[in-house]
Amino acid sequence: MPEQGIRKNKTVLITGGLGFIGGHFARLMLGEGFNVINIDKITYASNIKLGEYFSKQFPTQYRFIKKDINDLTELPYSDYIVHFAAESHVDNSINASGVFIKSNILGTHNLLNLLIKGRTHNLLHDWKFKTPNFIYISTDEVFGDIKEGHFKEDDRHNPSNPYSATKSAAEMLVKSFGRTYGLPYIITRTTNNYGERQHPEKLVSFCLTQINKGAKIRIHGSGEQVRNWIYVRDNCRAIYDVMLRGETGETYHISSPEEYSVSHVARTVLALHDKPFNDNTVEFIQDRSGQDMRYALDSSKIREKLNWAPQYTFNDAIKKIAASYNDERQLFS
Repeated sequence: MPEQGIRKNKTVLITGGLGFIGGHFARLMLGEGFNVINIDKITYASNIKLGEYFSKQFPTQYRFIKKDINDLTELPYSDYIVHFAAESHVDNSINASGVFIKSNILGTHNLLNLLIKGRTHNLLHDWKFKTPNFIYISTDEVFGDIKEGHFKEDDRHNPSNPYSATKSAAEMLVKSFGRTYGLPYIITRTTNNYGERQHPEKLVSFCLTQINKGAKIRIHGSGEQVRNWIYVRDNCRAIYDVMLRGETGETYHISSPEEYSVSHVARTVLALHDKPFNDNTVEFIQDRSGQDMRYALDSSKIREKLNWAPQYTFNDAIKKIAASYNDERQLFS
């Protein structure tokens, strides 16, 4: 049950709330008793059924605005803005980087400008105005890869592809608006998310989709690329903690202790379906241009400062996700 006095009548504006992580975060916020305003332009990766579920189950709490963040001319009142909306598939950024620049950089810039515009307008009229806390959702990929150790929050960015470059640029915009205009912001960076309702362009969902179709799993290069894997619900709970208790102007890394190669993930999902990892189930294809071999974030700050820790293991979460492919009721729970 929501904690009275903290969440009562609070409103969270979520951009990209029909996307994968944004959708899970919106579900968490509604369940915690927040009012949610969801701004989503609806792309190929949006989940229309999720929006229908929100409207039906939370008719008084949920409001949907179908809009590209670049086309917004004003922002509705909110206590928090959590900015997920972004193009995120690396392969797509390699093929068409302009779309990523427009969405990830220019879209973020428009949101920031609207926040400052609203603040200036009210100050000119001597009206009281409280700028909502702006939570920017970023990625571990802004650092590029690392052979050993883990990146800390203040380490230098070294993006390897157009997607990660646009996320890095957007982070710089957020920080600059914080310093120049006094915009209250927090940045989170997280590692590879997986979970229910993920688009099949992402690895775990792709593996499950291919297995259910009886098709081969395609793996880039050797498959030895290592990623840190975090269940989406753990990530959303971390973002929630940061939103409520994080320090303004700070950045928080969100990661789990579990690092696995792409091949290991494919083997794990195949084993769930009693299938072998061989030429009949897996196809190795040309490696992605500019491929990063390992991402790794040091999340000791959020663990120590906010007492957050992941609650799900990879093996347990994978079983839960696989079961949801056969039981749609589990998708929105």
